[in-house]
Amino acid sequence: MSRPQEPHRPFFSFGNPFRILSPKSSQLSPRLRSQLNAFEETLLERLQKLTPKDKDDVLSLAWMKLAMESLSEGHNDVKNLITELELPVSDWDEKWIDVYLDISVKLLDICIVFSSELTRINQGNLLLQCLLHNLESNSPDQFTRARSSLDSWRRHINSKNPRVETCKPILDSLVESLNLPKVKNSAKGKVLMHAMYGAKVETVYICSVFASAFCGSAKNLVELTIPDSLSWAQAFTNLQTNMNTEIRNIFSQGEVTVLKELGAVNACLEKLYPMLEDELVPVDVESFKSSVSDLRRMTEKLTQGLDLLTKEVDGFFKLVLTGRDALLCNLRAPGTPPDTMLGRNVEGQALS
Repeated sequence: MSRPQEPHRPFFSFGNPFRILSPKSSQLSPRLRSQLNAFEETLLERLQKLTPKDKDDVLSLAWMKLAMESLSEGHNDVKNLITELELPVSDWDEKWIDVYLDISVKLLDICIVFSSELTRINQGNLLLQCLLHNLESNSPDQFTRARSSLDSWRRHINSKNPRVETCKPILDSLVESLNLPKVKNSAKGKVLMHAMYGAKVETVYICSVFASAFCGSAKNLVELTIPDSLSWAQAFTNLQTNMNTEIRNIFSQGEVTVLKELGAVNACLEKLYPMLEDELVPVDVESFKSSVSDLRRMTEKLTQGLDLLTKEVDGFFKLVLTGRDALLCNLRAPGTPPDTMLGRNVEGQALS
């Protein structure tokens, strides 16, 4: 996974974003207000869907897949809104473009980090498969080989990925980017800025959860404060409060592996390890076979979850990259026809 290097464009801080996030202004036409309401209602529904119903959902691969799907849907919603607004890139304020390019490159960077960690965890799966092969064989030295595979897996899964440490400065910058540029004399621009704000809040928060899960620390969790006037504010606050409380509780217990599926595999291995200490066949053969069966089942669940999540992360990366490329193409094409707009001219593009 790689991205092209673009010349750095300056990042601007635009002051208090809440001033432009007041309740729907009378300056908006009924059509624009309806379009913004539809976007925010969908955002609210996605946030409610992400709020875990059970604490076991927190930091599970299934929840993380759902969260990444939600981000892709949100960015697609912004793309579709731009198309509906019929807002050509030629009408974009330069400040909007600077913000967009700055945020999109940071999202690409953090996706690369997430993919790197998922790849590292998947490499541990190869050790688990080797372990299972040894446990299920009938060779004289099966337990010696199994212990060796188990020790290798422990060392690998407890090692740290240095790339994950780069998440903190990226997240800090993304939080700063929630400051929005002021919009003057453009009702469509105000609708766009409102939509961008919603998509960015969800994106920044979800990325902070992923970064926390992968680094094994709550230091990457963010606590975002958003205006109460937003229709989706309560749904977001509920999600953030529930997730952050449970994540901090998980870390306070000193869990070695915070991802639920990894934890389940680790529990099976802890049960098996004492049975492998002797050179001879375990005394309780039935218990041994049951433990091996449980390990295989948990390993398959982990493998499937990792594969699905990796596809979602890759898909989100491509979505952001395609949207960025589409915008840059528009900016480089003088005299672009009015009907060639970001959101219409490239399939699958998105606004971050």
